[in-house]
Amino acid sequence: MLAFGGYALLLPLVPVHAAAGGASPAAAGATTGVFMAATVATQLTVPTVLRRTGPRAALILGAVALGVPAALLAGTAALPVLFAVAVVRGIGFGLVTVTGAALVADLAPPSRRGRAIGLYGVALGLPQLVLLSGGVWAYEVLDPTVVLLAGAVMPLVAAVCCARLPTTRAAPRDRTGSLPATVAMPPWTAMVVSAAAAGGVITVLPLWAPSGLAGGTGTAAIALAVLTAGQLAGRGLAGELADRPGARLRTPVPTLAGLAVVALGAAVVAVGGSSAGLAVLAGATLVGLGFGAVQSDTLLALFARAGPTRSGAASTWWNTAYDAGTGLGAAALSAVFGAAGGSAAFVVAALAGLAAAPVVLWSRGARGSRGSERRAPSLE
Repeated sequence: MLAFGGYALLLPLVPVHAAAGGASPAAAGATTGVFMAATVATQLTVPTVLRRTGPRAALILGAVALGVPAALLAGTAALPVLFAVAVVRGIGFGLVTVTGAALVADLAPPSRRGRAIGLYGVALGLPQLVLLSGGVWAYEVLDPTVVLLAGAVMPLVAAVCCARLPTTRAAPRDRTGSLPATVAMPPWTAMVVSAAAAGGVITVLPLWAPSGLAGGTGTAAIALAVLTAGQLAGRGLAGELADRPGARLRTPVPTLAGLAVVALGAAVVAVGGSSAGLAVLAGATLVGLGFGAVQSDTLLALFARAGPTRSGAASTWWNTAYDAGTGLGAAALSAVFGAAGGSAAFVVAALAGLAAAPVVLWSRGARGSRGSERRAPSLE
């Protein structure tokens, strides 16, 4: 939670910090894109890292890389420094995300995997509920230097906590294999698109500064809070529903419903405009609900398709989708925002959600056995 707290605090703040230093909206949003690009590149290597070092070492290294370079943000808003920090922090975040999700899948019994995935999402989302919105407010109202340093300290505290974790040794049959693209692509695509929409909304809202309700960044902070709350509700509910006996067949309906809700939420924000505070909040809530549901359902779908021996590969596919989508959405919607305004950016997000539906429906075969027993890692 602490490592993700540092991530959540700085995700919307780095673009705001860049803009305060004179960067254009497109350049400010690109800092998130660089961070996510480094994250995704690292995630592709994590299964190999886990085989060589184990999850404890991977988590410690990731938390340190996420925290130490963030301290530089307190001293400068120069774009070259921000981009360099984004690269190193992205490497750390890539290690943390894949390792954490794979451990949940390996440790949870198959009959309760949905609840475990949902609770994992809620645990990671709780710091985001406070920090995504509270960080924007604190940066504007309090000392920005202190707020930025807090984003560096939290992952370092997490690294100390990870040092107390037991060393795990994966069972021989759990040495990760690859997951074919044709098998992973439908849930991966849904995750990319929903993450792009949500990541774009999270990045653009503070730059857009809607004037309704609290005005400026106040309304943006409230909107980020309700988006995160909706995301927590969506993840937890989708995870609980997935463990019901009738849900074991893994149809794409929950994912499609989540994409539709994301698209509806972005459309509500676009139609309401920056002066309609209630519309902004309603739209942000819908984006969060839909995004949360898609997160849990696509992760469960990938683990089901992967089977009991490829949890690392499934986690890598899902996390690359999440982070690639967030980075692409942040960069793309920031560019649209700079060229055509906030409403146009949210229209693009809504259209993207609808466009992903055919890909989700494209393949309903090639699924792994959801009921297969998974051997838990042994502790040394």
